[in-house]
Amino acid sequence: MDTAAPGAIYRADPPGGLVVVPLDAFTAVYHRRSGMTHLLTEPAPQILAILGDAGLSLDALLDRLADDYDLADATASALAARLDELVAAGLVATS
Repeated sequence: MDTAAPGAIYRADPPGGLVVVPLDAFTAVYHRRSGMTHLLTEPAPQILAILGDAGLSLDALLDRLADDYDLADATASALAARLDELVAAGLVATS
């Protein structure tokens, strides 16, 4: 399910909006605005860290992830699916 329009900009909450705590294979993310805690696995925590509140397009985010992490099988469609999940959870917004 691709919920974003072509050319969408993805943004995470501003600094301080998320509390991120690594827990072995998972990362706990407390979302202050909603009061919910989410358990995430890679690459979701990395996506949130790179996005920040400035925002990036899908292609720019894919490039940044490829530069910063070893993503042998990264595709735009796989990243779009992860972003859709983060949007549905309320951790990422699009514009």
